[in-house]
Amino acid sequence: MANAAEHSGANGHAGVIGGGGRLGAARLLLWVLAGALAVRQAAAVLRVPPGEWLSGFHLPGLPGSLYDAGQFTGTPFAGLVLKPLTGFAAPSLEVAWTCVTLLFVAAIGLVAARGLPDPVPRRTALLAAPVLTALMMVSLPVREAASPGQTAVLPVLLVLLAVFRVPADRPAGFLIGLAAALQPALLLFAPLLWLAGRRPTARTAAATFAGATALSWAALPGDSWTYWVEHLAGAGLGGAPDSLTNQSVHGALLRLGLTGPAEIALYVTLAAGIAWIALRRAARYAHDGQLLLAVALTGCAAVAVSPAGWRHQLLWVLLAVAGKVGKRAADRPVWPVAVILALTLPSAVLLPNLAALAPVRDNVLLLAALAAACAVPFLPRSSPYWREPVPTAYGRPAAARWARVPLLPFWRRVLSRPNLLLELLLIRVGYSLYSHIRAAAPTSRTLAEGNGSQIHGIEKALGIDIEHAVNHAVVKTPWLEAFFNFYYTSFHFVVPLTILAVLYWRRPGDYRWARASLGLATVLALAGFWLYPLAPPRLMPGLGFIDTVHGPQDLANPSYGAMTAISNQYAAMPSLHFGWSLWCGVVIVMLAPKAWQKLLGALHPLITVCAIVATANHWVLDAVGGAVVVSAGFGLVYVLSGPRGAVAPGTGTAASGAAGPAVPGPRGAADDGASAGVAAGARGRR
Repeated sequence: MANAAEHSGANGHAGVIGGGGRLGAARLLLWVLAGALAVRQAAAVLRVPPGEWLSGFHLPGLPGSLYDAGQFTGTPFAGLVLKPLTGFAAPSLEVAWTCVTLLFVAAIGLVAARGLPDPVPRRTALLAAPVLTALMMVSLPVREAASPGQTAVLPVLLVLLAVFRVPADRPAGFLIGLAAALQPALLLFAPLLWLAGRRPTARTAAATFAGATALSWAALPGDSWTYWVEHLAGAGLGGAPDSLTNQSVHGALLRLGLTGPAEIALYVTLAAGIAWIALRRAARYAHDGQLLLAVALTGCAAVAVSPAGWRHQLLWVLLAVAGKVGKRAADRPVWPVAVILALTLPSAVLLPNLAALAPVRDNVLLLAALAAACAVPFLPRSSPYWREPVPTAYGRPAAARWARVPLLPFWRRVLSRPNLLLELLLIRVGYSLYSHIRAAAPTSRTLAEGNGSQIHGIEKALGIDIEHAVNHAVVKTPWLEAFFNFYYTSFHFVVPLTILAVLYWRRPGDYRWARASLGLATVLALAGFWLYPLAPPRLMPGLGFIDTVHGPQDLANPSYGAMTAISNQYAAMPSLHFGWSLWCGVVIVMLAPKAWQKLLGALHPLITVCAIVATANHWVLDAVGGAVVVSAGFGLVYVLSGPRGAVAPGTGTAASGAAGPAVPGPRGAADDGASAGVAAGARGRR
C-alpha cells in the first residue's frame, strides 16, 4: 500500500504538473475561483461579532467542565487541546482559526489530487486540485466546519497525509491515531491499514489513539467519563441525537421513531454490517491501486457508524468522486454530479417537500455516504472500461446557421438516451432553482401595479383589453368557472413532465431537443420576472377583477394574504402558464403520429390562454410574452445545434478519438433514422 501510494501520488503525475498553455491558464483561473470562494467563506465567518464567535467554541473557562453547557461535541482530547485557546483575544483567534481551517481545505485538495490513481490524464492532473478545492469551499461540510471550534477538516488532512505523503509506518500511524483521537470513528482506518498490509502502521495508529485517550482521562477524568460512558462517544452532546445535523445511522433510526434497546440493537447490527462491507470494499480498491477511493469509503463508513456523525464530518463523500462508475461515457458524470449536488445544496432543493420523501430528504448526506461505502459499483482498474468507456454516439454536425455563430461542441446531436438518474437530478435542481429565483425577483407593490397599469393601457390602445369581460362572464357560469379553475391548477406541470417522460422513453433524440428548448425558454422568462415585475389583473386595485382560483384578496394588506408567502405573485410577465402550454402544443403537433393527438396538442395552449384570462391571473399580453420566450427557446436550440431532423440516416459517429467496445444503438429510437443507422453500424462492428 505504501509503495502504491508513493507511485500514485508522487511519480504518477511526473511531467504533467508543470504544463502551460491553455490548461495552465485554466488552472490559474480555477485557483483564483477557489481563492475567491475561500475569501467569501472567511467573510461570512468573520462577520460574526467577536463575543459571539468566541462563545461558539462552547468551551467554558479553564476551571470549568467541557460538557457543562451541553454544546461542546468534541472528544476530551480535543477539549484538552482547544481549551487553552480561549485565553487568546477573540478577534485574533477568530482570524487565525478561520484562515487555518481554509488553508487545511486547500491542503486537502492538493494532497487528494496527488493521490489519484494512475494513469492520470494531463487535464485531470492539472485541474483536479483547484476544482476539488473550489467544490470543498462551497460544500455543506466545509461551510459548517469553518464555524468556531469545529475540527472536522483536520482529521481528514491527517489521514490523507498519512496515506499519501508520509512513507514511514510509525509517523503515518501516529497521524491516523491523532485523527482518531479527535474523531473516534476514524479508528476504522486501523483495520483498513491491517487489511491493506500496513500492519505496523495500524498498530501505531491504535497505540497513538489509546495514548491520547489515556492522557485525556488522566487530565480530564470527569469529562472523559461524561463523553465515553454517559454519552456513548458523544451521542446527545451538542443537541438532540435525532436532530438533522446527526447524519449517522443512529440519528436516522431515532428520526424514524425507534428508541430504547431495540433501536440500540438494530443500530449496532447495522453499524457492524456497514463497517464490514465498507472495509472489504476499501481493502479491495486499495490493493487495486485506488487508494484515494479506499480512504474515502472508509471515512464515509466511519461517519455513518459513529453514534454522532455530524454533517461537517462528511467531507469524505466528496473525495469519493475519485471512483469511476459506469461502462458508458455518458454515465460517468452521474456519480460525481449526484455527490456534488448532495454536498452543496440543501436537501429541500434536491427533493420536493412531500411527507413520503421525508426519510430520504432528512438523510441525504447519510445516504450518500452509505451509497459510497457499501453500494456504488466503482470500476476496478483492470476493467476494460476503466480507460476506454463505451463512447457516446453523435450525429453528423449540422452546418452553422450563421457564419459568426459556431455550433458549440456540447450541443452536438447525441443519439443515445441520457442517463435517467442524471436527468431527474438536473430537472429537480433546475426547477428548485427556478422557484427560488422567481421568489427572489423584485416584489415592489408600487412598481408592479404601475407596470400593470401600463399593460392595461397598452391593451386598451390595441383594443384587446378583454380580461374584465371574460372574467365576469365566466364567474356568472359556475360550471365554466370550475372547469377553468381546474385546468389552471392541474395541467401546468403534469403535461410538460408527461411529454418529457414519453419522449425520453420513445424518442431520446427528440427528448434532448425538447428539453433544451424548454429550459432556455424558462431561463429567459426568469429574466422577465426580474426586469418587469407585474401585478396580474386579480391584484390590481380598483379594476373589479374576481380571483376565481385563490378567492378574494385583501388588497389593503400589502402582503395580499397567504398567497404571497408561497410564491412571487408579481412574476407574471411572461406567462409561463401559457408559455409551457405552447411548448407542449408545438412538441405534440410536430412529433405526435396521429391527427387526434395533434389536435389535442393544439387545443392545450388555446384552453390555457382562456384559463389564465378567465381566472384573472394574467393579462393577454402576458400570454404574448410567454409565446415570445418559447419561440426564442426553440430558436436558440436551432441556432446552436441545427434543425431537429438534420441528422441523415447512417451518419451517427462516435465521439472524436474514442475507442473501445462497440457502440450500441439507442433503445426505443427506431423511428429515428440516424439512431437506426448507429445501431446497424454497431451490430456490424460486433
